[in-house]
Amino acid sequence: MKVIQQGAEAIIYQKGNEVIKDRIPKSYRIKVLDEKIRKIRTKKEIKLLEKAGKVIPIPKIINNKEKFSIEMQFIKGKKLSETLDSLSDKEAELVCKKIGENISKLHNINIIHGDLTTSNMIWVEKEKNLSGLTPKSKEGLTSRMQILDGPENQLILGVKGNFGSLYFIDFGLGYDNGKTEDKAVDLHLLKQALEAKHFSRYKNYIKWILDSYKRKSVQNNASEVIKRLEKVESRGRYKERY
Repeated sequence: MKVIQQGAEAIIYQKGNEVIKDRIPKSYRIKVLDEKIRKIRTKKEIKLLEKAGKVIPIPKIINNKEKFSIEMQFIKGKKLSETLDSLSDKEAELVCKKIGENISKLHNINIIHGDLTTSNMIWVEKEKNLSGLTPKSKEGLTSRMQILDGPENQLILGVKGNFGSLYFIDFGLGYDNGKTEDKAVDLHLLKQALEAKHFSRYKNYIKWILDSYKRKSVQNNASEVIKRLEKVESRGRYKERY
């Protein structure tokens, strides 16, 4: 197995086409308490993944029988943190709209991700099979940007003849039954992450994301979440001032 990421709470291993997230023991905790905490957090994340997987693309769970680890599908793609800024404005807009749609779908079922950054989003670009299409259809695909609404949240990047899927990963800080305040904080943390990682275009990114979030929400409180987001941000500005 190869270590592909290590954090304070877990180590992520890659084993062929699988990923194993292993919650590491904490020596400063009593062993019995430590095992209980790790077991509870692992079960909680599994439940979130299973629920989230019904509405957005996530790595499929392969084995959830272990107490302290989750075995999942390895997503062969690039972290959006490494890809987003290299896209054209039109491509980036479509991807950001998909981000907003995915967040909206999570919030619609009251899931809070808790760590919405582009490092926790995987962009998988694949060759689009154009066989069976007429020359006119092929020309149409390769001359403009089009979007496919499907279970994989696929985007056709028609300019390149490719399509891709956007996966959300790492629900370790997530939780269920989020309220309006929690959803607003979820969006606020994303805005902060975008400003830190993608400063040159983050204002455009967040505009596209929030526009899509509002349009794709099936709840009546999407506008309330945005209003609460403004309050959350104003509290942050107050703290910075003093």
